[in-house]
Amino acid sequence: MPTNTQLISINCRTTKHTKDRKKALNKCPQKKGICNRVFITTPKKPNSAKRKVTKVILSNGIRVIAYIDGIGHSLQKHGTVLVRGGRRKDLPGVRYRTIRGKFDLNVESAERASARSKYGQGFSNLIRQSLLNRKAEILERRKNNQ
Repeated sequence: MPTNTQLISINCRTTKHTKDRKKALNKCPQKKGICNRVFITTPKKPNSAKRKVTKVILSNGIRVIAYIDGIGHSLQKHGTVLVRGGRRKDLPGVRYRTIRGKFDLNVESAERASARSKYGQGFSNLIRQSLLNRKAEILERRKNNQ
């Protein structure tokens, strides 16, 4: 049985406020920015690698550190990039990522077959040819089974 104080406080309950993890984007999906510095950093303890990151001054004047996805890049200081949310768990302070194939951040030079939309990779002739080869193999297997 609830007490009188508990019955009164039922109407006073408020929802818990959530923290905005992408504060610099001002509730926008992406923001344009200019690279202030492009450098390589190492991840936290169990991991070991050389991660490519950039310090970006966004169009609203906020400075953030963004991770450069993918294999290889030709990004330099004063280059323009498009930044989206999404943190890199093994890099402290890196809460944003750059978008490939937009502005000065080039598309990967390597031919990519999976997750192409994340890296700005189009549907190239090499990928088309490999898909046709796979289809031919599958049809051949079906003929052999019958």
